[in-house]
Amino acid sequence: MANIVSLDDVLDATVLIGKILRKKGHTVQTFTEEDDLISHVEMNQIDLAILDIKLKKMNGVEVLAILKQINPAIKVIMLTGYPTVETARESISLGADEYCVKPIDRDELEEKVAKVLRSEKG
Repeated sequence: MANIVSLDDVLDATVLIGKILRKKGHTVQTFTEEDDLISHVEMNQIDLAILDIKLKKMNGVEVLAILKQINPAIKVIMLTGYPTVETARESISLGADEYCVKPIDRDELEEKVAKVLRSEKG
């Protein structure tokens, strides 16, 4: 199974993501602070990052760019409660693999995580 990190400024959102993905057998670390997540990714081998776009200090697209510098192979799913074509385009152009709209739908999240992780192996 995969090592996954989740970043959202809303603690409940990261807790929910953690619960959903742990039930699928993944190891999940959740974060509400950008710096904590970035430090964790620098020190650990992470397969997938799930990033909210609206954060406290930076936005998820900026965090995505930093994570890709640390580990170009990391897979990323962006989350947003405010979907726009621009954000989707920017996220994908910076290397995000998928895009999920909040509120988080359990089935959609499980499906997208499985799809993104499968693409890594094949």
